[in-house]
Amino acid sequence: MPEPRVIVRPPPPGQQLGIDEAMIHRVVHTFYDRIRTDAVLGPIFTAQIQDWTPHLAKMCDFWSSVLLMTRRYDGRPVPAHVKIPGLEHEHFAHWLELFRATAREIAPPEAAGLFIDRAERIAQSLQLSIDFHRGVLPPLKAQIRAG
Repeated sequence: MPEPRVIVRPPPPGQQLGIDEAMIHRVVHTFYDRIRTDAVLGPIFTAQIQDWTPHLAKMCDFWSSVLLMTRRYDGRPVPAHVKIPGLEHEHFAHWLELFRATAREIAPPEAAGLFIDRAERIAQSLQLSIDFHRGVLPPLKAQIRAG
C-alpha cells in the first residue's frame, strides 16, 4: 500500500517576509492615527467612524487575512465604501500616499513592498467597484457586446 502523500504548503507571503501580527498592528494603528489628523481624509473618516477601537481591530484582522492568510476578516469592504458620499479617486490616491509612507517607515523594505502592493490592488478594486455602483462604468455585458 502506498504511503499517503503529505502536502507541505509554504508559509503565507507576509510571513516569508517577516510580517507578523505586531507589525500589522503598528502599521494599521500608525496609519489610522495619521488619517485622523489628515486635513483631506480626516473629515471623511470621522464622519463614518464613531468608535475607532472596533474599526482598528477590524483593519488589523483585514491585513492579517491579506498578508498572513489568517481568514480572520469577514467584512464586506465594497458596500462600506460605496455608501461614503463624495469619495473620489483623489481620496484613494492620498490614502495610498499616506499608507506607502507609513509602511516604508515601519516595515523592512521587502515587507513594506508587500503591504504597498496589496494596498494598491485593494484601492484599485475599491475604486472600480465604487465607479461601477455609481454607473460610471458600463455593465460587463455591454462591454463585451461593444468589443
